[in-house]
Amino acid sequence: MKEKNTAWILLIAAGLMEIVWAYTMKLSHGFTVLVPSIITVVILIASFFMLAKAVDKLGIGLSYAVFTGIGVVGTTVISIFVLNEGASVLKIVSLAVLVAGIIGLKMCDGEEKAK
Repeated sequence: MKEKNTAWILLIAAGLMEIVWAYTMKLSHGFTVLVPSIITVVILIASFFMLAKAVDKLGIGLSYAVFTGIGVVGTTVISIFVLNEGASVLKIVSLAVLVAGIIGLKMCDGEEKAK
């Protein structure tokens, strides 16, 4: 049980780090600006390391879906509020569906333990 909880923490941290490296990659302007480029690479490596540890305990399907879901939601929120890329009703509804899916996957993990 403790190992799965640790895996979930690592998975969520990896997803949050994906948001950071995606944003700093944008700031690197195609890896032509040194500091954001370095930050991107370091955070990307750390993020994938944590994802790999989570995959060991949670499986690839669940882990990758949650990882990318957190990344999509987070980078979209950053694009709306920080980069002023705009938001539509459909975009907001789609983000809500993604969040519901991530929560649903977490709940499925609990059902699999019970079986």
